[in-house]
Amino acid sequence: MDKIKWTANRMPKTEDAQLPVMGLDKVAKARAFHQSFPQYSQTPLAELGGMAKELGLKGLYVKDESYRFGLNAFKVLGGSFAMANYIAESLGRDVSEMTYDYLTSQKLKDEFGQAVFFTATDGNHGRGVAWAANKLGQKAVVHMPKGSVQIRYDNIAKEGAQVTIEEVNYDDCVRMAAAEAEATPRGVIVQDTAWEGYEKIPSWIMQGYGTMASEAAAQLAQAGVERPTHIFVQAGVGSLAGAVQGYFANLFPDNCPTTVVMEAQAADCLYRSAQAGDGSIRFVTGDMPTIMAGLACGEPNTIGFDILRNHTAFFVSCPDWVSALGMRMLGAPVKGDPQVVSGESGAVGMGLVATLMTNPEYKELRDAIGLDENSVILMFSTEGDTDPQNYRAIVWGGKQVN
Repeated sequence: MDKIKWTANRMPKTEDAQLPVMGLDKVAKARAFHQSFPQYSQTPLAELGGMAKELGLKGLYVKDESYRFGLNAFKVLGGSFAMANYIAESLGRDVSEMTYDYLTSQKLKDEFGQAVFFTATDGNHGRGVAWAANKLGQKAVVHMPKGSVQIRYDNIAKEGAQVTIEEVNYDDCVRMAAAEAEATPRGVIVQDTAWEGYEKIPSWIMQGYGTMASEAAAQLAQAGVERPTHIFVQAGVGSLAGAVQGYFANLFPDNCPTTVVMEAQAADCLYRSAQAGDGSIRFVTGDMPTIMAGLACGEPNTIGFDILRNHTAFFVSCPDWVSALGMRMLGAPVKGDPQVVSGESGAVGMGLVATLMTNPEYKELRDAIGLDENSVILMFSTEGDTDPQNYRAIVWGGKQVN
């Protein structure tokens, strides 16, 4: 069984120029935008009191994104808000004017017309972009990397998008989508990774993800938790992790919760960057075999990376078995706790926390993070069973993973 790898963050700090991307005012605009959708409802924050007691923790809270807009994942928050910002900017307007009613109106069609939104995806982001484009009367073209499963393809195609599975990895799919967008009249690349010269749309996507973090903070307060002591958040390119880290660093500027960023071991570019410790980004290339399809990204988002290097405490590289353990535990909770159906990319936090609290082999990491009976942990189950067949193979069938 492969081992969990970890490093404390010793990267040199920067001027923190990207932290304002996740300013509370910007996230409030994103949340107001999402609340204008008739499909909007706040996703549950599952309080796992029994599990916390079992593991020797004070509190354990899981934001369950399997309920988001009926799409079984959080990603739609980013793509939809980026589209709204793009349309607003094209019209010389503020995004606060881009309500669902306006964006679906004949007036918008007359004023803006139609654009073609291109993206690359392992499934959830592409489905969110396709859904939003469909709802707003826009076009979407979606490319998926090799190894993508049929049901995720079908769910995107159902939204009316043009979708393909390519014989290249995720990062090459991003390059393909970007090149096609550039060559297409009114083509726009909507990608949650950033590179030099492409940072505006990824920043809007991250602000869209802020809706989830903002809801979670409000729900914790309602549960009597003013501030979690720890946040565990997973990373692919690092947009989600950077969004969550950025939001909570702005919310608690003098006392940010200890944040632990987790990656799939096959695509642990942030961990490798943190381990090197010089502040330069490390890439992972080639095939990235992992059950955590949504985290199989080898090239970090530059905006997210800057926020993480300045604020994150630990980076952890997780083998697949960590996620599989989390899926089983959330799916079969302690009596009295709510069940969370968490997919391969959503459950890694639960698996890691449980391992740290029960396996003496990882005592050093547990102590370094400071997990004990006073810890109140927030984590994000970012997807439900988006690949139902594989979910059952792991949770019901005991499918073995590395």
